[in-house]
Amino acid sequence: MSAVLSSFLPSLAGGLLIGLSTAMLLLLNGRIAGISGLVAGLARDRGERRLADIAFVIGLLFGPPLFAVATGAWPVMRIEASLPMLAIAGMFVGFGSRLGSGCTSGHGVAGLARLSPRSIVAVGTFIASGMATVALMGTAS
Repeated sequence: MSAVLSSFLPSLAGGLLIGLSTAMLLLLNGRIAGISGLVAGLARDRGERRLADIAFVIGLLFGPPLFAVATGAWPVMRIEASLPMLAIAGMFVGFGSRLGSGCTSGHGVAGLARLSPRSIVAVGTFIASGMATVALMGTAS
């Protein structure tokens, strides 16, 4: 197998697993896999629905350790921003998620797959905002 192809396999596998988990949550529970909604649901007692939220979030948290066990190495991450910048960015993402009634996972993965007009507009807004941010900050690689 070529080195180029093998470098894309982990991303392909991750994308397939995200799609599979999103489809399973929708088909088996009738719920959209929007991470901001699932995390917000942890603060409310919603019976069995809360247990499903907890299980999904735990699955997200155990992804990197499971990757490390399977491959013998932790996933490579490169974060070049300072901690205060990350905190500010996180607050903007949280605000945007509430304002847009969902996050990139809910709109981008589940919403686009369902051809939701609201999600199409939301994802277009996410992409345009990201492009504008990169252009303004001059951080394109």
